[in-house]
Amino acid sequence: MELGSILDFLDNKTILVTGATGFLAKIFVEKILRVQPNVKKLYLLVRAPDAYSALQRFNTEAVAKDLFKVLKEKYGTNLQSFLSEKVTPVAGDITYENLGIKDVDLVEEIWRGVDVVVNLAATTNFDERYDIAFALNTLGAKNVLNFAAKCVKIKLLLHVSTAYVSGEKPGLILETPHRLGEALNGAPGLDINIEKKIIDEKLKELNSDEKATDKSITLAMKDLGIKRASKFGWPNTYVFTKALGEMLLGNMKGNMPLVILRPTIILGTYKEPFPGWIEGVRTIDSLVVGYGKGKLSCFLGDPKSTIDAIPADMVVNAMIATMVAHANQPCEVIYHVGSSVSNPLKYEEIQECGYHYFRRHPWVNKAGKPIIVGEIKVLNSMASFHRYFSLRYLVPLQGLQVVNSALCHVFNGTYTDLKRKISFVLRVVDLYKPYLFSKSFYDDMNTERLRQAVRENEVEGNMFYFNPKTIVWDDYFQRTHFPGVVKYVFK
Repeated sequence: MELGSILDFLDNKTILVTGATGFLAKIFVEKILRVQPNVKKLYLLVRAPDAYSALQRFNTEAVAKDLFKVLKEKYGTNLQSFLSEKVTPVAGDITYENLGIKDVDLVEEIWRGVDVVVNLAATTNFDERYDIAFALNTLGAKNVLNFAAKCVKIKLLLHVSTAYVSGEKPGLILETPHRLGEALNGAPGLDINIEKKIIDEKLKELNSDEKATDKSITLAMKDLGIKRASKFGWPNTYVFTKALGEMLLGNMKGNMPLVILRPTIILGTYKEPFPGWIEGVRTIDSLVVGYGKGKLSCFLGDPKSTIDAIPADMVVNAMIATMVAHANQPCEVIYHVGSSVSNPLKYEEIQECGYHYFRRHPWVNKAGKPIIVGEIKVLNSMASFHRYFSLRYLVPLQGLQVVNSALCHVFNGTYTDLKRKISFVLRVVDLYKPYLFSKSFYDDMNTERLRQAVRENEVEGNMFYFNPKTIVWDDYFQRTHFPGVVKYVFK
């Protein structure tokens, strides 16, 4: 693979980014603006009713964050002037035709000017309503492709998916596309049009039921998503609808240059714009937060299993490199961006790092009291989890049920709360189980070839780094990631 200068490629280019206020998208936008101020224009699609609201969202959810502090230091009082010249927030929604952009003149302007479309809009909620996940992750991908096809200068569509579209398949997962209608478990009948019909019919049925509430409709649509995903071999609605989106893109792309980038678990930044920036409780960080705050008494998962994780800035650098490598090439290329092959991370390493970090740097709660954590109890199988959970929750629940029968007016709240908590925990465990006991390794040969090509230019190789072999996991978690989680996520 031969690669020209990344900075030269970005010079005077116009890029459309969907999902522009999302975690990864903001890091992508900041990186482009910081390293190549001569980029011509970034159109940032934001869910908002109008242009003013889109600009407000971009300013409050991106520019106002610490993420942009390096740019603020560089431009000072001139930052807003620079941003107004280079960035145009666009009110829209990928679930609609023409991305929901109502300004006809702006649509024409984008079609005339855009060189690259980067699709980062998605719902990443494992337990999302099926109708919402399908609209965003599946049909939304189709709408972005159709929009990109109308861009007269289009050089590439970069679609960010997830490595976990492979489901629970053990072993080495190759960088290969998902073909339309191919179920993971070989089950027949996977048809995206039929899935749409099933969703519409279920919504019609639920909305016609006078007894149905918003809550019951939401739960029914969540259950439908998990049921449909399971039928065809996927563990949850998120990865199922993302796989369907990939299928549509591959089937409909025609001569469109297409890159599908599949990151694994995305962590806080490794180096840029500074180490440790993160936003929101990401997959494994829910355990970190619970443990550090003293609310988690055990970890579920195989300590010896490999957790595939990668810092966010490495994902963004890989995204930018793929744009240069595949512009104007009628192709469909898949990239896994992760660490399980190049630099495996064991689940027990995260557990040990968490113990050592929070022993040295205990979280101080609102009352000013340091939370002293103990060595975490590891439940290394589902059988051990069910034994532990039964003793801790189900037995007390049965006792409360007896009391509740006699004194329901006194104990009903306590019983109902515990029952609700148990249902929630069991649902979450079921959703995350495939990743806590993962036996998958994500081949990254395509990504390695791209890394080698980037390293040919020493200066740009250091600027657009995404080699997981450089990560010393113990040092990264204790000096970078955990401090970042405490600073930006703990509330």
